[in-house]
Amino acid sequence: MTRDWVKLELDVRTFDAARFAPYAERCQAAGIRLTTLAELGDTPAHRRALYELNKECSADIPEGGEFYTFAEYLARRINVPSFDAGGVVIALDGDAWAGLAVTSDHSPTGHVFNEMTGVKTACRHRGIAVAMKITGIGFASLCGVNKIRTFHHPANTAAIEMNRRLGYVDAEWDT
Repeated sequence: MTRDWVKLELDVRTFDAARFAPYAERCQAAGIRLTTLAELGDTPAHRRALYELNKECSADIPEGGEFYTFAEYLARRINVPSFDAGGVVIALDGDAWAGLAVTSDHSPTGHVFNEMTGVKTACRHRGIAVAMKITGIGFASLCGVNKIRTFHHPANTAAIEMNRRLGYVDAEWDT
């Protein structure tokens, strides 16, 4: 079945970070700490925790199907040239992993790619997803590019609306 994905792109040069600062402040006030996998340490235990969090959050993706096994996840998402632990934003609620925003480095092609943003069901509606995305936007600059791309199933309206609020616009490219 052919699917018309909603393809979005953000030009980070026009992103208004100050407009979204209250999201990070609200998270911090609620005890949510944003960090990266690089800062936490890209260890086997943290990779397993990232996998479990990604698997749980991916269950909400329309028509997502069965999630990868851990070995498949490592092969397809971690042990690839575009993986950079600095592009993996983790939201911590105390010691618990509450959310993730994974951005991969495709700088040779002029962009980074937001692979997945998700928050555990019990932690939603606190601004965590937006705060993680804002933190992740800085990764594009670290990679020396001005564009972030992402795509969504057309029924994933919450993710599409969040990205559009941040300034992502409809775009076309080959997937």
